[in-house]
Amino acid sequence: MTTTITSKQSSLDERRAKFTAWALTFADLVTLLLTFFVLLLVILNDAEKYIDDVINKLLDETYEEMEQSLSSETTSVERVTKGIKITIRGNLFKSTSADVEPEYYPVIHRIGKIIRESEVINLFDDKDYANLLDLIDKKGQQLDVEVRCEGHTDDEKLPPNADYPSNWELSASRSLNIVRLMNKYAALPEKYFSAMGYGEFRPIIDVKSISNYDEKNKARAINRRVEIYLDAFLKQKVQSEIEINI
Repeated sequence: MTTTITSKQSSLDERRAKFTAWALTFADLVTLLLTFFVLLLVILNDAEKYIDDVINKLLDETYEEMEQSLSSETTSVERVTKGIKITIRGNLFKSTSADVEPEYYPVIHRIGKIIRESEVINLFDDKDYANLLDLIDKKGQQLDVEVRCEGHTDDEKLPPNADYPSNWELSASRSLNIVRLMNKYAALPEKYFSAMGYGEFRPIIDVKSISNYDEKNKARAINRRVEIYLDAFLKQKVQSEIEINI
C-alpha cells in the first residue's frame, strides 16, 4: 500500500515537473531579453552623451573666441542653453528704420568671420568628425547648425509716417538685414540663417513699472537689441522623395 502511494506521488511529481518546465525556460528568456534591452539602453545613452559632449565642446571653443573678440560696451556674449548668444545694443539702427548704422559693420563682420571659421560649422568637411556624423546618421538623425537673429524694439509706438505699421514688422526687418550682412561676411549658404522679430513683446525690463522718465528711457535702451544665436542640435533626418515612396 505504501509502495503504491509512493509510486503515485512520484508520477504526480514527474507530471508536475514536465508541466512547469516551460515556465523556467520562459523566465530565462525574459531575463535575457530584459538584460539585452538594458544593455541597449545603456549603449544608446552613451552614444547620445558622446554626441552631446562633442557638440558642447565645439560650442564652448567658439564661445571663448567670441567672448575675447567681440565683448564691448555695446556687444555681449553668453553661453546659453540655445548655444551661444550675442547681444548687440546701442544705436545699431537709424531711428524707426531697419538700416544698419555703418559703424556697426565691423562687429557684424567679425561675428560672420568667427562663425565661418568655427569648427562647429566646418566639422562636416573634417575627417576627424566622420565617425561622429556616421553615428548620428545611424540614429536616423542629422546635425543642424543654425545662426538665428532675433530683433527686439522698445515699447514706443511708431509715428504715422513710419515705413512699418508696427514694431513687429520693424524688428523682423532689422533682424533680416543683420542676417543678410552676416551671410555676406560669413560666405555661408542661406540654409544656416534665420531671422525673427519680436517687436516690444519680449522686453528685458518692464517699462510700465517705471515712473521716472530718465530711468524709463534707460530701460527702453536696454530692451532695444538684436540677439544672434549660434546653435548646433540634432533633429530627425530629412527624407528624400525616394525614401518617402519606398
